[in-house]
Amino acid sequence: MGKAIRIYETGGPEVLRWEDYDPGRPGKGEVLLRHEAVGLNFIDIYHRTGLYPLPDFPAIPGMEGAGIVEDIGEDVTEIAVGDRVAYAGQPPGAYAQVRRIPAHRLVKLPENISTRQAAAIMLQGMTARYLLHGCYKVKKGDTILIHAAAGGVGLIVCQWAKHLGAKVIGTVGSEKKAEAALAHGCDEVILYDQEDVVERIKKITRTGVDVVYDSVGQATFIKSLDCLRPLGMLVSFGQSSGPVPLFDLGLLAQKGSLFLTRPSLMTYTADRKDLLIHAHDLFKVVAEGAVRVEIMQTYALSDAEKAHQDLEARMTTGSGILISE
Repeated sequence: MGKAIRIYETGGPEVLRWEDYDPGRPGKGEVLLRHEAVGLNFIDIYHRTGLYPLPDFPAIPGMEGAGIVEDIGEDVTEIAVGDRVAYAGQPPGAYAQVRRIPAHRLVKLPENISTRQAAAIMLQGMTARYLLHGCYKVKKGDTILIHAAAGGVGLIVCQWAKHLGAKVIGTVGSEKKAEAALAHGCDEVILYDQEDVVERIKKITRTGVDVVYDSVGQATFIKSLDCLRPLGMLVSFGQSSGPVPLFDLGLLAQKGSLFLTRPSLMTYTADRKDLLIHAHDLFKVVAEGAVRVEIMQTYALSDAEKAHQDLEARMTTGSGILISE
């Protein structure tokens, strides 16, 4: 028995309820995991509001967590009781002190990664991995543009891309966030509400950037296309400002025979071997010091409502976690 955040309907942060919850014994192929920390991500808001529908109600949101295995079900062979593990992705249910989860979605943690750090990096870090190595293979000499550069994914992308030899340009919403982006590998920072992003990109690059990573969506989509060089790639991986409106595909041809993809972490890590590759590469760059992840916001799991309020209000920077009491 434990407690969890449950929702019975979509809506604002007020629909998050802290209540008793018994996950039951693990079934075949499952593990009973006691969380020590849970990741805080914008996809949690998408689920709460119904933008990305949850399977059923009542539901427990949350796509990322880390903790200690308390029990295992039948046919679980790769994970043992007492293992320190982490996960990111389907199925949701992380906003709980204790949960059942398929064992094949878990990754064992190396000694140099704490459970709190793992909860802060698994989803955002593996997202950065598929962005930089899957959607577009960033290499030395490339120039990239990352929107929301001071966000959780943004700060990791900035550092990792710099490690790969790219020139990194980021957009942010405040001087404080600009400082954070510059301190984490950004070469140039654009304050999107004070400068014309497209004009600034033209001044910096002349021809445009090789790839744009856009998690903002509606407010930035067309500008992102205009920031690309001919044959450049737009990776639209989120929509914090709202869904991208319908558009004529001919626009991609008109703007330079551009490429566009709308990926998800769930697809890139659907196979266990790919999940393990993503986690391995992430743990490696963290261990090497190429990517440092600082937990900049910490909330009690029971205070998830406040965490969601801050996240939606753009009051957060970098990674945040919920601590299981």
